[in-house]
Amino acid sequence: MFKVNQPKSKSNISRTIRFNEDLFNTLNMIATKEGTSFNALVLQCCEYAIGDYEESDQSVEQNHHNV
Repeated sequence: MFKVNQPKSKSNISRTIRFNEDLFNTLNMIATKEGTSFNALVLQCCEYAIGDYEESDQSVEQNHHNV
């Protein structure tokens, strides 16, 4: 289960990304409710997703062909 934590380190790479309105509003609401910044929440969401990442069968096949 995902739990929002306070950031441990500062981010130093700037990147522009686009959100659809519903996702932006939901993230903004959660960040406000949890007392954290929008950016810190997005970083935590990304880290959580990467921790649960599993390669798709197609991705595994492509990697084998590139070796």
